[in-house]
Amino acid sequence: MTKIDYVFKVVLIGDSSVGKTQLLARFARNEFSADSKATIGVEFQTKTLIIDTKTIKAQIWDTAGQERYRAVTSAYYRGALGAMIVYDMAKRQSFEHMAKWLQELRDHADKNIVVMLIGNKCDLAGLRAVPTEDAEDFAHRENLFFMETSALDSTNVETCFITILTEIYKINAKKPLSGADDINGTSLRGTTIIINNHDDDAGKGCCLS
Repeated sequence: MTKIDYVFKVVLIGDSSVGKTQLLARFARNEFSADSKATIGVEFQTKTLIIDTKTIKAQIWDTAGQERYRAVTSAYYRGALGAMIVYDMAKRQSFEHMAKWLQELRDHADKNIVVMLIGNKCDLAGLRAVPTEDAEDFAHRENLFFMETSALDSTNVETCFITILTEIYKINAKKPLSGADDINGTSLRGTTIIINNHDDDAGKGCCLS
């Protein structure tokens, strides 16, 4: 049985129907379902990868976007080392809600959590309602990582997850390990990453910031 060096919990948040579940399915299982049902409450998937010779188990939590589940899901920020705030780049309103989601995250999560802004559905270029510059400005102002993705055609999906997990690793690798389930990470340059499947489309047609 493979020894797990770190377990990193990352939460996906954002409005309903922005593609959080599809992003997770694409990363964890390389799957995409056009008729995906809305998430009820919270679901999570795991994926194991190697970062700098350490075996990392990523626990990615997919939270429901609907307001009626907010009381249930707020507890799930506990222990999260990373968060991805997702909007649909073809729906301006979902981007305008980013400040609200970020505030909720900061109210409930650890102050040192690594946060990435994700503009999903960049395959819908002709329907773009959120200019890349607007998202870049917001990310810069709030000190967030930023990437545009497409769960449909895989663009940047693996890249965004690997980026946030690597950043979590850099932050936590200095801490001593006391067990496989410790959520622990150093600022290491030249980090080596090994994963099971490769995103050949990384960077294609969408913004990587």
